[in-house]
Amino acid sequence: MTLDVSAAPGGTRALLQSIVEVARAIFGAAASSVFLLDDAAGELVFEAVAGEGQDFLVGTRIPANRGIAGWVVSSGQAMIVDDLRDNNTFARDIAESTRYVPNALMAAPLLADGQVLGVLQVLDPAEQSRSDLGDLDLLALFANQAATALRVAKGCARCGPDTDPLASIDPDELVDVFRDFLRHRNG
Repeated sequence: MTLDVSAAPGGTRALLQSIVEVARAIFGAAASSVFLLDDAAGELVFEAVAGEGQDFLVGTRIPANRGIAGWVVSSGQAMIVDDLRDNNTFARDIAESTRYVPNALMAAPLLADGQVLGVLQVLDPAEQSRSDLGDLDLLALFANQAATALRVAKGCARCGPDTDPLASIDPDELVDVFRDFLRHRNG
């Protein structure tokens, strides 16, 4: 399944950007990104980036069958890697091409109707986030939000700005909701 977010309603792109920004803030990460799968080309496309690379990575394509993001796409499973130095799945050459090589990462699939649409990735999360199953669950929640945005966009590919169901979502409001969630979670 391939979805062109550039042709999707404006609220979809704003929501994806908000998701990566909030994920980066919550996990104290150097960067966060959403990749979408382009099945026909066999590539993952950066659709939203916060932190390292945000000024130039959107639209960049990488092979969908390589690296940890590729493994997450093919398996449909989330993954945390605390030390990428000796990880055989990590594609260091691809990371180098993005001008940022992380030491650790968290990744979760964007799932909709049983299909993997892409990957939400958090690079170099703060130490306390690494290997914590609760935080992997939280990352999966963000991935579900991104997948929901994409599912709505697919259903509204012909919607105009006046009928975009996501246009009314204020990204700052979404950040506030997640901050409230964290306050209650950390109690």
